[in-house]
Amino acid sequence: MRRNYAIILQMAKDFEIIGEITNVETVAVGSSIRVIKRLRRFYGDGRWRKLKGVARVKLPDGTICKAEVHWYEMSRVGRKEFKIKRIL
Repeated sequence: MRRNYAIILQMAKDFEIIGEITNVETVAVGSSIRVIKRLRRFYGDGRWRKLKGVARVKLPDGTICKAEVHWYEMSRVGRKEFKIKRIL
């Protein structure tokens, strides 16, 4: 089972979110984000937040499943760099 899980996550680099993201929680804000310097360099200064939530996603092979997704967000720039953390 562990092996299949790793393969799904490797495939999930390119995925599509279907519908709304629910159960949204803030994970970190500002200097608490490990990659804050990179975010500011690529997208600009501002109040960056790292968030997580649950969404239905469509993987490149057409599989639709529920997953925990993480992303970064700033009000001026919007949501950036979505990634799947785990399949639920």
